[in-house]
Amino acid sequence: MSEQRVTIEITDGVADVRLNRADKRNALDPAMFAGLVEAGEKLKQDPSVRVVVLSGEGPDFCAGLDFGSFKAMRDGERLSASATLPPSEGGPAKATGQRAAYVWTELEVPVIAAVTGNALGGGLQVALGADIRIVSPDAKLSVFEVAWGLIPDMTGSQLLPELVGRDVAKELTLTARKVSGEEAVAIGLATKLDPEPRKAALELARSIANRNPHAVRAAKRLLDMAGRVDLETGFAAEQAEIGALIGSPNQVEAVAASFEKRAPVFKDV
Repeated sequence: MSEQRVTIEITDGVADVRLNRADKRNALDPAMFAGLVEAGEKLKQDPSVRVVVLSGEGPDFCAGLDFGSFKAMRDGERLSASATLPPSEGGPAKATGQRAAYVWTELEVPVIAAVTGNALGGGLQVALGADIRIVSPDAKLSVFEVAWGLIPDMTGSQLLPELVGRDVAKELTLTARKVSGEEAVAIGLATKLDPEPRKAALELARSIANRNPHAVRAAKRLLDMAGRVDLETGFAAEQAEIGALIGSPNQVEAVAASFEKRAPVFKDV
C-alpha cells in the first residue's frame, strides 16, 4: 500500500483493512487516496477473500480531507489529483476521491465498515461504500463538505439519498451537522450500534465467511440491483442466480453439512 497508509491482513477469508494514519485521524491525503484504491483493487483479485472489514487505526475512522488539501485549494489546486492510482476497470467512478470510496462497493464480497470517533466528509463517503456500517454510540458522522464551501464529491451526493431519503440527505448536506452513532442508526445512515464496532464487525464477517461464498456474492449482486433496475430485469436475474446455485458443489456441501451437523467446507473458486 502507498506509504502503508492502508494495511490488509487476511485470516480465514476475512480481510481486515485498516486506514493507518492514526496521528492524523486517518485524514485523506494523496497517499491515503492511493492506498484505499490499491487495497480495494487488490482485494478484487483475491478469490480467497469472502468478507472485508474496513476500519481506522486509533480513535477515528477518518476525519476527512487532510488540512494540506484545503491549503492547496486556496491556490486552485486539487491534491487528490496527484495520487498515483492503479488503472481503472471502467466503472462509474472516475475521479480519485470517487474511486477511493466506490471501490468498496465494487467488491463482489460484503464490506463491513466499523466506525468509531469521527467519520467526516470524505471519511463518511468512504464508509458509505460499505454494505454494512457498525458504529459506536458516540461516533460523529457528518456530510461536512459545505462547512468548507464544498459539496460531497466522492460519490456521496448520489449514494446518500438511497440510504436516508432525499430530504434527509439534503438536510445533512446543507447543514454539515454532526450526528451521533445513535442518530445515524435511527435515520438509516448506519446499520447498527455497538460499543466495540471493529470487534462486532469481525464477528459478523466470520459468520458470513462460513456461508457458501457463491451464494453470498450472488445475494450482494441481486440486492445491489434492487431499485436500480426494473422488476422484470431483477426477477430474471434472481432466477439466473438461483439456477446457477442449485446443485452446485458449494450448495450441495451446505445441505450436506447441515444434515450431518458439521462445519461446511466451501471452495472459493
